[in-house]
Amino acid sequence: MLDADLKTQLKAYLEHLTQPIELVAALDDGDKSRELDGLLREITALSDKISLRRDDNDARKPSFAINRVGSDIGVRFAGIPMGHEFTSLVLALLHVGGHPSKTAQEVIEQVRGLDGDYTFETYFSLSCQNCPDVVQALNLMSVLNPRIRHVSIDGALFQAEVEAREVMAVPTVFLNGEVFGAGRMGLEEIVAKLDTGASAREAAKLAAKAPYDVLVVGGGPAGAAAAIYAARKGIRTGVVAERFGGQVLDTMAIENFISVEHTEGPKLAAALEQHVRHYDVDVMNLQRADALVPASTPEGLVEVKLANGASLKSKSVILSTGARWRQMNVPGEEQYRNKGVAYCPHCDGPLFKGKRVAVVGGGNSGAEAAIDLAGIVSHVTLLEFDGKLRADEVLQRKLRSLPNVTVHVNAQTTEVTGDGNKVTGLVYKDRVGGDSHRVELEGIFVQIGLLPNTEWLKGTVALTPRGEIVIDDRGQTSVPGVFAAGDATTVPYKQIVIAMGAGSTAALGAFDHLIRTSAPADEPVTA
Repeated sequence: MLDADLKTQLKAYLEHLTQPIELVAALDDGDKSRELDGLLREITALSDKISLRRDDNDARKPSFAINRVGSDIGVRFAGIPMGHEFTSLVLALLHVGGHPSKTAQEVIEQVRGLDGDYTFETYFSLSCQNCPDVVQALNLMSVLNPRIRHVSIDGALFQAEVEAREVMAVPTVFLNGEVFGAGRMGLEEIVAKLDTGASAREAAKLAAKAPYDVLVVGGGPAGAAAAIYAARKGIRTGVVAERFGGQVLDTMAIENFISVEHTEGPKLAAALEQHVRHYDVDVMNLQRADALVPASTPEGLVEVKLANGASLKSKSVILSTGARWRQMNVPGEEQYRNKGVAYCPHCDGPLFKGKRVAVVGGGNSGAEAAIDLAGIVSHVTLLEFDGKLRADEVLQRKLRSLPNVTVHVNAQTTEVTGDGNKVTGLVYKDRVGGDSHRVELEGIFVQIGLLPNTEWLKGTVALTPRGEIVIDDRGQTSVPGVFAAGDATTVPYKQIVIAMGAGSTAALGAFDHLIRTSAPADEPVTA
């Protein structure tokens, strides 16, 4: 399964093993078991610290455990962790084999200190770019704390189990048999959910921080660019973000980022964070801004209140809170979210193999989603509100060539229907004739654009009727000392490269504001 180059790279990684590990395979007579057996044999041959044995007692086949010899430390994969999960496999081999994680020591100690017995099960798909973060975080936790166990399960391979447990989105995590969470979660976020005192401790630490010269709210491309440009001016810079990377984390393929022919969202987000941390920037992740309090005087401090009760103060603020997937806002949508209503066809598409689905939205995103899903599901119904599709002609031609795709224009989705547990269909109205139609299906993928994350700013800064922050050519908002950039603003064309430019502009605008109103601190202050 591994080509020569990949074997060479993996062999180099496995030289970092300090402890012997054992691969324990549970197999049957199926093709996937033979595939997994071949992969495990190839891995075993790359290091004298790895051994392989077979034990078919596990109920899930094919599956395998990675155990540290002579200890209770180990992780388990049910399926074949290739695709996006190959990195998870490599990290599991290294961490079980004694190679230290680069995770902050404070977080490592927090995991080791968790009191209780935790058995996690994570359902993933090999095409999901959000799943590896969750898989890798829980694998590391099971290595650091022997009272934590984790098995990662390929939902496409164990579809009967997925249906029995009504898993309709990935990643979905069960803890001790009950649903723990769905969607992307990082290590710190998972630990915070388990360690109930973590939020209060973090709030107290944040409240004690000294004021900033520039405080960036949001950690996407615009926020990262703003932080870098501000930090390079030698002024005290902070970034507070609900999740560093923002919407980029949910982007599968990026092929229009100038000078980079192809990359993936999570990879770009990691590079953004690494670049920001290269400078003296105080990064505060997993923190949601709740309110903005303007300065009472031009020389005063702007206050940003956080959801955990803490407040941060700064001489200037750059708002780069980005946008999120727009919802249909019809009856049943919220009730069946992650129970058939989905927003990421790359992540959740494999869970609907052989089933009927709908795509709502006829722009490029909707057309691309329908094309991708058509290769997995039995039938795709694409619904577009307008009288014609808005996707590029090349995508429309591809859609028309697919025998299992039906397109309806002038179609207004009015209701998501279900049986109380999962989606069973949707209702749409013909905007020309006025008739209502019901489509029987199992999944609905919503692809109708983005909504700015600005609800918390209403009544503070000027917003358009669509909720976008109104800015001038320097990124200045209606509030002195408060700037904005990126998809949350009136800047047209919501693109990564444009957001980065806007973030840089806002940082330069904020620096100019500081020069004109007050001298920046002589020495950076550390909290």
